[in-house]
Amino acid sequence: MSLEMSVVLSVLDVVPVSDGASAGEALRNSLDLARLADRLGYARHWFAEHHNMPIIGSTTPAVMIAMAAEVTERIRVGAGGVMLPNHAPLQVAETFKMLEALHPGRIDLGIGRAPGTDPTTAIALRRDAGALGAEDFPERLAELIAFGSGRFPANHPFRAVVAMPEGVPLPPIWLLGSSDFSARMAAQLGMGFGFAAHFSPQPAAGPMLGYRRRFQAGALERPYSILTVSVICAESGAEAERLAKSMQLAWVRLRTGRMGKLPSPEEAAAHPYSPIEREVVESYRRLQIVGDPDAVSSRIRAMVAETEADEVMVMTTTHSHAARLRSYELLAEALAPA
Repeated sequence: MSLEMSVVLSVLDVVPVSDGASAGEALRNSLDLARLADRLGYARHWFAEHHNMPIIGSTTPAVMIAMAAEVTERIRVGAGGVMLPNHAPLQVAETFKMLEALHPGRIDLGIGRAPGTDPTTAIALRRDAGALGAEDFPERLAELIAFGSGRFPANHPFRAVVAMPEGVPLPPIWLLGSSDFSARMAAQLGMGFGFAAHFSPQPAAGPMLGYRRRFQAGALERPYSILTVSVICAESGAEAERLAKSMQLAWVRLRTGRMGKLPSPEEAAAHPYSPIEREVVESYRRLQIVGDPDAVSSRIRAMVAETEADEVMVMTTTHSHAARLRSYELLAEALAPA
């Protein structure tokens, strides 16, 4: 049953792979989550792009978008996001026009400029070590937009190239980031903007309010911003804190180059943290919103007030699939109108 929520909620999904589970199970679990989010009234379900990380199964958002759109009815499905420097703009345009043709009006195209991986893997993706230092994101984005509109300048070398399928619009483009760069560009181009507060230590209010202040009408008539947060909600605060330990240990491993699958809360609780690792945990814990429904909804409402976000995109990563589903259920119920 769909809930009419007082805060617009969406899902960010990295397809977490838990210790003891296979990649296939993780992928099927994310489709299960998409069905639930669709039923509960979440606005969007976006899949991230990451590479060479055993904990993350979402390497190719377009594949998951196609599958999730097939098993849902209403929810918008998209990329959060495609890391544009890893891909040719024509390839992105054709992929997302094909998705739009299959599911008209339900596809979103979030774009990021980070590699979503380590430098060596980025070279393997791009086949050019020199590309790592080249800041050509604005040019790539302009090319993607032109392939979508079919309007290149008269002297452009790609003016005769048509992104197929012909006659299908490119889905709405969202610029995603964890700093002021994408916020400024989104405002200048009149696009939607998403801020990655789930991993950025920079306070979200600066870029998000700056985006609203600088916004010029373009693809959108008025600004629209999405605040992405890391949330774990459970029936009690103690249970939520227990579940949150999995990602805290995973974050330590990520920061120290010892990546693996998502550990269980029991393994995380038993881990002998060094003083430096404890600092990493405390730093990451400040980015997490963890607690019972009242505590979590109160913190989310406060962040919405601080940032003037139009929508909150929630990333929940727990070792237990059931706990992950329950977190999204509790959050939807907590933010439903009184």
